[in-house]
Amino acid sequence: MQSVDFDLIICGGGPVGQSVAGLLARRQRPAARIAVIDMKTPEQAAADPRTIALSYGSRQILEELGAWDDIGRSATVIEQIHVSRRGHFGRTLLDRKDYDLPALGYVARYGEVNRALASAIAPLGLTLRRPAEAQDISEEDEHVAVTLKDGQVLRAALVIQAEGGVFGEQQQKTLQRDYQQLGVIAHVHADQPVAHRAFERFTDEGPLALLPQDDGYALVWCVRPATGEQLLALDDTAFLAALQRTFGERLGRFTRISPRHAFPLGLNARPGQGRRVVAIGNAAQTLHPVAGQGLNLGLRDARVLADVLARDLSPQALQAFDRQRDQDRGLTIRLTDLMARIFAGSPQGSPLQAALGLSLGAIDLLPGARALLAGQMMFGRR
Repeated sequence: MQSVDFDLIICGGGPVGQSVAGLLARRQRPAARIAVIDMKTPEQAAADPRTIALSYGSRQILEELGAWDDIGRSATVIEQIHVSRRGHFGRTLLDRKDYDLPALGYVARYGEVNRALASAIAPLGLTLRRPAEAQDISEEDEHVAVTLKDGQVLRAALVIQAEGGVFGEQQQKTLQRDYQQLGVIAHVHADQPVAHRAFERFTDEGPLALLPQDDGYALVWCVRPATGEQLLALDDTAFLAALQRTFGERLGRFTRISPRHAFPLGLNARPGQGRRVVAIGNAAQTLHPVAGQGLNLGLRDARVLADVLARDLSPQALQAFDRQRDQDRGLTIRLTDLMARIFAGSPQGSPLQAALGLSLGAIDLLPGARALLAGQMMFGRR
């Protein structure tokens, strides 16, 4: 078996893995001594059709990497976010004008973000191993050994785990919770769309998000598994009728729907920490999709880790990274977990669920509280 030495090995070439690699190279880490390993070819990664929400803070990180112009050409701007509770008093409206920003966030396709990042980091001279699969990671006193599926062994001072995957297919971490919910996803059209406004509507079974994208909306509808299976079995007309009853008529009538897919929802966070191995993004914390914070939290991980490792490649640097990320990670995990558990673990129409509507009303009346919520969603805890 051949051994190749690097300063850093990054396992995972998605948006978070590519971002930390590019940021490190831009902070003068020798690019050729940074290896990025990913199971997918660039073409496969660019074909990923999933929809993601990018915060304004994530745009700033992607701008630093030189990837934003490419992403921004096809992304849909979110200028307002309308948050409400079905059947109850309480709503709030976040507006980019209140914060003197061009946008609160953006809706993009995962594959487009992957492609733009691959183009942006290509000239930097990083060592890219795609497709390649890491089968074993072994920590030694002075280095980490990564064994690939083809038998090759790569050694580095530190390893960054950025290969997240989805809940239900991951190795269990210290903090894990199965919300017993399915996320039903599709693309939907309405006859009275509101330009650049996203919706987050809390129902008795979970949040329903509609994100403006192209000439329609990306739908993420979180429900209990039995309801999810029923929704997937409906024809288009019946599904649109069920969506109309749940969401209401803020967008007029829903007129068209794409094929639907579903995935299980859960929390899987706080992996065991090695001396020379660090996890970021979904590899560190897989969250419920409420408020769309998963990738944005991962990009903040990438930026802080690049700042820390630009100065030092020791185990002590990884400890410093954990300390710097503790508040932002902890608050985001607690907020998304609380909102998910209110619906996953509470009877429909319970006082706990109703209290959420009152909280939304209070946020709308208190500009300071609204600013805190918007700041966390856009930039995280700094």
